[in-house]
Amino acid sequence: MDTIQILRDLVIIIVSAKFFGLIARKLHAPQVAGEIIAGLLIGPTLFNLVEAGDFLSGMAEIGVILLMFSAGLETDIDKLKKSGVKATILACTGVVVPLAFGTILYMAFYGFAAPGSTEFTKALFIGTILTATSVSITVQVLKELGKISTDVGTTIMSAAIIDDVIGIVVLTAVLGLKDPNANLAAVCLKTVAFFALSVVVGIVIFKIMKKMEQRWPHNRRIPILGLALAFAMAYVADKYFGVADITGAYVAGIILSSLQTSDYIDRKMDINSYMIFGPVFFASVGLQTNLRTVDMTILAFSAAFVIVGLLGKVVGCGVVAKCLKYNNSDALKIGVGMMTRGEVALIVAQRGLKADIVDSRYFTAVILLIILSSILTPIILKAIYASDDRSAIKNK
Repeated sequence: MDTIQILRDLVIIIVSAKFFGLIARKLHAPQVAGEIIAGLLIGPTLFNLVEAGDFLSGMAEIGVILLMFSAGLETDIDKLKKSGVKATILACTGVVVPLAFGTILYMAFYGFAAPGSTEFTKALFIGTILTATSVSITVQVLKELGKISTDVGTTIMSAAIIDDVIGIVVLTAVLGLKDPNANLAAVCLKTVAFFALSVVVGIVIFKIMKKMEQRWPHNRRIPILGLALAFAMAYVADKYFGVADITGAYVAGIILSSLQTSDYIDRKMDINSYMIFGPVFFASVGLQTNLRTVDMTILAFSAAFVIVGLLGKVVGCGVVAKCLKYNNSDALKIGVGMMTRGEVALIVAQRGLKADIVDSRYFTAVILLIILSSILTPIILKAIYASDDRSAIKNK
């Protein structure tokens, strides 16, 4: 793709994403829903004005990294510690329940198979796709509502991070059924090693940045170095430890979250995210979907896949959150907040295609789940918070 084509595509994406984002806001819906719809309209589903090439995919990935770094900056460490046990429990059930639901769904459509068989491996992989949680959109909604640092927001973020780790282990285990060379123990060891390294590096980096902010308070070199740290942690996590890059970016944000200038760093990051990388990321979700290719057979499976995917997280996380003494409203927020799927689900699906576990027709179901969960989650979350606000006013 040449430079002129890139400039043209960016103009279309930015203008359309912001336009439909504003319309969504006027309709009292989160603007990220409008940006995703914009991607659908300018993509292959309707006008086919923009193609999701490597460059735009790279920009979208940077957008996710910036968003997760910002979420880490806004994370309250004390609240994170308090929600650690609860978040771990929620993450475990948030993986197990969708995994079981997806496996049963595939076998309900294509017949039950014995464990160890090729069809059982396919069924298990369909369930594995559903285990992936992408809270990027949930984070954006919580930020818009000013709820990212609340107990619910912190719990969702904590559970999502642990969910990501467990998801990597599950993916490796399922791929191991197809590829005997996959080493589950090695993956677990690498994951533990990454977080251990993060603690050590985090302490050192924090002390250095602490001295820098005391000497140069609110100096632009601090957010620049913070951004470099986010990219470095994302790279190291993915390249050397097999952990998702967004997890590395989130950890980088947590490392700097206790600085007095963390708000200043976050404001500088938000400019880049809001102006270009955010719209590109959310629009790219729609760009990767072509609803014209959907036939009735895959449509039926996709519809069931979406329903099971959404309910799996709501049941796996929401119901368990209620058991963990959260009130009905907060439990529902956690369940809904965890049901979004995004780039992680796409990566899992692509790994399955490369390993010849599943074929490309199931990719449509994954895309539809990403689209619908990305649109429904912010709308439902905003409605729940609005209902809470109305109840609080009535009770005054």
